[in-house]
Amino acid sequence: MISETTRSRNPAGHAGLLQNLLALASALADFFESRFALLAEESKAALVQLLVLASYLVLALILCAFGYVFLIASAVVGLAHLAGISWLWTALMAAGAHFIIALALLLVARSRMTKPFFRATVSELKKDREWLKNLDATDQPAS
Repeated sequence: MISETTRSRNPAGHAGLLQNLLALASALADFFESRFALLAEESKAALVQLLVLASYLVLALILCAFGYVFLIASAVVGLAHLAGISWLWTALMAAGAHFIIALALLLVARSRMTKPFFRATVSELKKDREWLKNLDATDQPAS
């Protein structure tokens, strides 16, 4: 029996608990570091994609605005030609119509802005304030 080699009682090897915990912490740190590096790389690529998308949207809006201007200019010239009046007066009428529509939209927006946002939250906060005031009043000793 003496000739047999003694087996280690530690199934994890010769390292102790502290060394195993340090190795686990190191492995976890390496794992999270690699994931954060991957996230950083992908977020850079996503940022580039979002910037390209935003530039496309801005360019599309600009082109739509130019298209609208050219459409209105063509309509002004066409109506002026059909009506037999100066294009200047037709352009002034188109501008007036646009200003009237814009004013109507501003009035609608103003009427919508007078309605408060987050009504339920505001009412709950008012209830909380009242409760706190009443709490302070009930905590005061009567003299």
